[in-house]
Amino acid sequence: MISIDKQNFKGKKTIIRVDFNVPMSSSKTVLDPSRIHAARSTILKVINDGGSCILMSHLGRPEGKDQKFSLKHIVSEVEKTLNKSVFFAKDSIGEKTEKLVKSLQPGQVLMLENLRFYKEETEGNKLFAQKLASYADYYINDAFGTAHRAHASTTIIAQFFKNKKFSGHLLSKEVEAIKKVLESGQKPVLAILGGAKVSSKITIIESIIGKADEIILGGGMAFTFIKALGGNIGNSICENDKLDLALNILKKAKLADVKIHLPVDVICSKEFSDTGIKTTEEIYNIPENWQGLDAGPKSRAIFDKVVKRSKTILWNGPIGVFELESFSEGTISLGKSIIESTKKGAFSLVGGGDSVAAVKKFNFQSKVSYVSTGGGAMLESLEGKELPGIIALSN
Repeated sequence: MISIDKQNFKGKKTIIRVDFNVPMSSSKTVLDPSRIHAARSTILKVINDGGSCILMSHLGRPEGKDQKFSLKHIVSEVEKTLNKSVFFAKDSIGEKTEKLVKSLQPGQVLMLENLRFYKEETEGNKLFAQKLASYADYYINDAFGTAHRAHASTTIIAQFFKNKKFSGHLLSKEVEAIKKVLESGQKPVLAILGGAKVSSKITIIESIIGKADEIILGGGMAFTFIKALGGNIGNSICENDKLDLALNILKKAKLADVKIHLPVDVICSKEFSDTGIKTTEEIYNIPENWQGLDAGPKSRAIFDKVVKRSKTILWNGPIGVFELESFSEGTISLGKSIIESTKKGAFSLVGGGDSVAAVKKFNFQSKVSYVSTGGGAMLESLEGKELPGIIALSN
């Protein structure tokens, strides 16, 4: 991958694949502009060089040309982020769009309509990719969040830009952050894996076993491990068909000399709500009809020690139902431990939908080293998969 910093874009048109798939309110305002802000430095690099930008993205999963998913709704947010006006093409291809592209002057920005209004985008159609490619002299991929998809705008288009394709600042940062965890990170390396299900994290756990020195397994998936080890978990969430798998993971970790930490106590309730009675129980002995919904005080203290002795930290998944205030303390406590460790020089990467939502909810995002913008793409990278959007930039 060649960085955009090695190229001058003066007098040239550059088509940039950004990831502006942002959450929208019912009145069509942007709820979280993080992904738009993340693309800012790449767009400004081209503009400041004296080039012009054509931005392309998807929004949601529209069936055909559904105006509810039109990118016109986010133009004002992009203008605010760049502090300059942005032209909008009501289509991503076609004569009118071509005219707008031709009239684009150095320093100007044009945003194309939602790429997924065309099924050719997700099908990876070569002719569709070629039409998009015909607009520009250079191609930049800065959409890490879609780098795991072999779509027309993320992968196929790159073949039309031999020696004229680059990785944007965001994409480069994401790749570098994952590399730090999986390859070049200072030891000890810690992976914190939470969330509800073991099944959704199997490949990550197995991939990370060879790379991490210690692993914290928390959240709902911990109960599958505890039950597999003979514990009574009451009414807690559990994948009964994954008990053997859980034991196998523990065995693999032991053979690889990787220390696994499970919670030892949990905050329990009979109700999945903020209003129910709470009790703290040993995790191996949860009473019938009670369910564990957060890490208990002893678990938090153990996790705090593990985090503070680590030099490289990956956090993927919360360790409690942080959306409910009554069961958010475990996740908040873990976040604070990671922040303390980061202050003392550790590298901390947070990724995956729910853990990113947690750091944003509790305003931790500026206090960790890096917060990933790509949920699925990051998970596939952690599983050890090569992402088609990144391979396409290297060919």
